Amino acid sequence: MELVHYISTETLTIDDVAEIISKNKKISLSQEAIVNIEKCRNYLDSILQNQSEPIYGINTGFGSLCNVKISNENLTLLQENIVKSHACGTGNVVPEEIVKVMLLLKIQSLIYGYSGVQLETVQRLVDFFNKNIIPVVYELGSLGASGDLSPLAHLSLPLIGEGEVFFEGYRQPSDKVLHKLGYKPIKLASKEGLALLNGTQFMSAYGVFILIKAQKLSYLADLVGTISLEAFDGRKDPFNDMIHFIRPHKGQVTTAKRILDFLEGSKLIEQNKINVQDPYSFRCIPQVHGASKDAIEYALKVFKTEINSVTDNPNIFVTDNLILSGGNFHGQPLALALDFLGIALAELGSISERRTYQLISGQRNLPAFLVSNPGLNSGFMIPQYTAASIVSQNKQLAVPASIDSIVSSNGQEDHVSMGANAATKCYKILENLTRILAIELMNASQAIEFRRPLKSSEFIENFIKIFRQEVPLVENDRILHYDIERAIHFLNSTEVDIEK
Repeated sequence: MELVHYISTETLTIDDVAEIISKNKKISLSQEAIVNIEKCRNYLDSILQNQSEPIYGINTGFGSLCNVKISNENLTLLQENIVKSHACGTGNVVPEEIVKVMLLLKIQSLIYGYSGVQLETVQRLVDFFNKNIIPVVYELGSLGASGDLSPLAHLSLPLIGEGEVFFEGYRQPSDKVLHKLGYKPIKLASKEGLALLNGTQFMSAYGVFILIKAQKLSYLADLVGTISLEAFDGRKDPFNDMIHFIRPHKGQVTTAKRILDFLEGSKLIEQNKINVQDPYSFRCIPQVHGASKDAIEYALKVFKTEINSVTDNPNIFVTDNLILSGGNFHGQPLALALDFLGIALAELGSISERRTYQLISGQRNLPAFLVSNPGLNSGFMIPQYTAASIVSQNKQLAVPASIDSIVSSNGQEDHVSMGANAATKCYKILENLTRILAIELMNASQAIEFRRPLKSSEFIENFIKIFRQEVPLVENDRILHYDIERAIHFLNSTEVDIEK
């Protein structure tokens, strides 16, 4: 049975998006959405027939050309020209799964009845989503104010038979795919080009995608950190709920409880401890990981609001008989949240690398570099170098983009959010965090073998057993690049229950 999600004004959550994408659901416009779209379009058509005054973005130029009136017979050409002229993206191609989220979020933003688009246009975007016709979009080109103009232009080009798409495993011209499927290019009506290009769906799609992954990596950071704690012969005391009751930050409390759950039944954690205290990278896991959880939760709230909003301009209020030009396309809320999220993810990587460093340092009866015969073997010496290099890059990437602004459009757009750069930087931090955690897991699972015959909890032992099927124990030096790549794949493919 085919799974279908109906696009409506009901709240769309991050979990909804994750389910739509992971289960490859089809989408369909609800009857409510269809009525909203047609009502607004009909109103706009009637306005254009009955008045000749300039209305920004509908019968005027764009940006600093807002005072140039356009005749009615040129309105379609005007909309096509804006889509083509704004398609100035460059750099790396945006991953197809993120572009698919862009399509979903653009459709969602157009169904509230404030944008003036044709039903035919929105339905074609739905068809693209359902048939996996994925426009080719580029990473670079958006200032994050006036929305994501350039990326959304590339997203929209296939509607008019321009640009390129990924389809059936190939990158190919849009007009070729449209012809193959029997589609004619959409003839854009007044306002539609601007409705398609104004919006925050590039930033939003990156943010939603990152948040889906970030929640999982936050869980895995707790789990891998717990394995490291066991391998380092660390103490259980810092996770006692009484400590966190007197400083009850939500993320901190959640982390401490989760780690105690992971340790349930462990013989390792219960043995007598020689060391009175552990280094901060172990002892302060609840405080550090917890702060990142709280940052993730903040970003979740921001993006939940954003993906259920109208972010194009001008906005058409049919009931009030008003067309208002504002600034809902400005990406400042997202830019700040993405910068905060990037910092939070970078910190999860930073403390992870410190645990890796402690594990290879020859302390607490662990052999130097976690091999039985160090000297002849370098063991796990260099994976820590790699992790340190990645952590350093994340620190550079975590410098906020939102504090920057460059004037554009002849001073009309004189403050921009740089939210798109915040988004792409945050995505790189996310990928790097996976690599750092993969290296820690390699070290932790190696180190814990030197604690035998004592065992950790059943949960942790089973997790390590599954990991060992991907990455065997290292007894003598081998090319660890392949182990790192397999560990990364293992973390990416592991399903977790983040509610636990």
